[in-house]
Amino acid sequence: MTESSTGLAGSSASVHAVDERLPLPRLAVLGLQHVLVMYGGAVAVPLIVGRALGLTPAQVAILISADLFCCGIVTLIQSLGVTRFFGVRLPVMMGVTFAAVGPMVAVAQVQGGTDGARAIFGALIGAGILSMLLAPVMGRLLRFFPPVVTGTIIVMIGISLMRVGIGWAMGGPASTAQRVDVPRLEALLASRPAGTTTMPLTVPMVDNPAYAALDHLAVATFVLVVILLITRYLRGFLANIAVLLGAVTGCGVAAAMGEMTFDRVASAPWFALVYPFVFGAPTFDAFLIGTMTLVMVVVMIESTGMFLALSDITGKPLSRAELTAGLRADGLGTLIGGLFNTFPYTSFSQNVGLVSVTGVRSRWVCVAGGVIMIGLGLLPKMAALVEAVPLFVLGGAGLVMFGMVVASGIRILSTVDFRGNRHNLYIVAIAVGCGMVPQEAPRWTQQMVHGLRPLLESGILLTSIAAVLLNLYFNGGRPQTPGEEAVHLDASA
Repeated sequence: MTESSTGLAGSSASVHAVDERLPLPRLAVLGLQHVLVMYGGAVAVPLIVGRALGLTPAQVAILISADLFCCGIVTLIQSLGVTRFFGVRLPVMMGVTFAAVGPMVAVAQVQGGTDGARAIFGALIGAGILSMLLAPVMGRLLRFFPPVVTGTIIVMIGISLMRVGIGWAMGGPASTAQRVDVPRLEALLASRPAGTTTMPLTVPMVDNPAYAALDHLAVATFVLVVILLITRYLRGFLANIAVLLGAVTGCGVAAAMGEMTFDRVASAPWFALVYPFVFGAPTFDAFLIGTMTLVMVVVMIESTGMFLALSDITGKPLSRAELTAGLRADGLGTLIGGLFNTFPYTSFSQNVGLVSVTGVRSRWVCVAGGVIMIGLGLLPKMAALVEAVPLFVLGGAGLVMFGMVVASGIRILSTVDFRGNRHNLYIVAIAVGCGMVPQEAPRWTQQMVHGLRPLLESGILLTSIAAVLLNLYFNGGRPQTPGEEAVHLDASA
């Protein structure tokens, strides 16, 4: 989408589109669109970890409210900026990272209840502080990300997200496609000879009727068609909120089908404050802090890819100091999460695709989204309304948004010299192949040391490491052409 199609004509030419302040009503609607895209992912981690800890429903609700509240706070820090030390000042929405789920669930299995929660929060506070100290070191890595590396990473980000978008359309991840056929399993167990204690070699499975249901796929397709029609035939502000309009239309269809209910909205309270240390004083364990710090290193490498993607999409150069400030905000967000009974934060890649789809590059849109997230944390009834949106409604929108992330990476790779330097082909091919390993073989680390799993279960991280190392091996880390030096990166600043 071109700049002229954003409906923002007349702004001062001296103000970059990233810093442009839009009228308040537009900010509110565009911010809500970002919230709708990220909400499902934002509340998933509190649900997973809360249930793993064995917390009561009321305590899990506290985790969710705290998470939404902190999402908003950290988004404001990242997009708006707090002094020159915190915030990348790009259109970034912050949410809880899934990279930390494994270690946190492992803690919950050893130490459940509020004691486990306090151990997790103490580890996050320590990891947040250490991450802020490590941010300048991570920021110096910017010079190792020329276009051949950046483009490859962004393509992998989009590919990883496509699995999420497809899962939305299907009504859940691929692991939910089948479930155990309990009657057949009971019959097999009952038919065993007396004294047999072994389980059947094959557990009988049955297709889940809710997975890839044709009516759900029809709604997801309908939402996709609506978005395409709005993008093709409407202009200005309405074209910018095509994803939101498509989702609202899909919600109307889902409600008419009886697939969208509002029972939780009716039962949710109107207002609830978020307090720190609700579960008591955090406890600190050096091993857990070290594990979470390792997770945060992974998060910061992934965030570097996100920031570089946004730098390309928005056309705003990213300096080393700005990258460091953005990574430092990741650490600060994790510290805030530990204080307010929630989890580590990172930039949400789903929203990167939305920036590309809408063409609206103003960071103030994400500032508005952050304010809305704070409101959702304080207003449980409104949060329940957003939570009522069925996943399959967002499926059609996900294909558009996440596909645009892949397209952005391909656009960057188009500036790379593949004809004169065939080694660049090897960099892209092998790095993408490495990133696909956890996508296609999610349990490929099961025979490895448990501590390595957070590093090896992220396709984005594997692609990043492979692309950087292969570029150093083949190209020595030097730009290959003058055009490759100017892909919105300013490593010398």
